[in-house]
Amino acid sequence: MEELLKIDEVANQTGLSKRTIRYYEELGILPSPERSGGGTRLYKQEHVKFLKRITVAKEVLGFTLQELQEFLSLTEMLESQKEEYKKVSDPLEQKAKLTEIIKILDGELEIIEQKIRKIHSVQTELVTLRERARALIELKNNEKH
Repeated sequence: MEELLKIDEVANQTGLSKRTIRYYEELGILPSPERSGGGTRLYKQEHVKFLKRITVAKEVLGFTLQELQEFLSLTEMLESQKEEYKKVSDPLEQKAKLTEIIKILDGELEIIEQKIRKIHSVQTELVTLRERARALIELKNNEKH
């Protein structure tokens, strides 16, 4: 039988606060855990792995909650397609499943590429501002001579 974890244990394993974990559940980002007879949330290790993925997506990729929900939805679809692919033995059906998997991966990659474009846009703006500031310094240096 799989070990069930209380929210304190999940918080310790993920580095998230209990409030954040409950918030993700409220938003529907985190699947609701089982509850004890007294109403205590009882999490499985799959919840912990899921929360760690969410943390990476938010911290490393800088996803907003909306982007996170979209990305996780695609990830869930991908996992489902991978499981369905394993059950299929007909080459034509396998090809169809692989085509679906590629579409989902393309969706995930597009979300990441949009984020990269936004980052590059901010970077370009900052580089331009820095160059303008350097040009003004040079101008001020030349005015003194």
